Amino acid sequence: MATPLNVFKTVTNELTASNEIVYTVPVGNTGIVLMAQVANVTSTAADVTFSHYDPTTTTETELIKEFEVPGNDAVSVITGKLVVEEGKSVKAYASTGSALKLTMSVLESLNA
Repeated sequence: MATPLNVFKTVTNELTASNEIVYTVPVGNTGIVLMAQVANVTSTAADVTFSHYDPTTTTETELIKEFEVPGNDAVSVITGKLVVEEGKSVKAYASTGSALKLTMSVLESLNA
């Protein structure tokens, strides 16, 4: 059976106060983050940090840093599409555990 050229995925994660990898692009693919939204499921404001991470150089580039998400509200953490190369990752964390939930739509495209 042939490997599909494009695969759409939904990635969800409850953010904690630890800066963790929430998505890594599989070998042989390029990931395109089409949408990334963080919802605050509490009535108290919480901050979110969302970044691109290159494990080969340990370079972390924040796309937003300590951005306040009001209680019972949501924000988009990217304003366009984000290309993430093979083996690279997206990381995120919250100022308060169990307050923020991340949902991402990702297109994984097979490298030719």
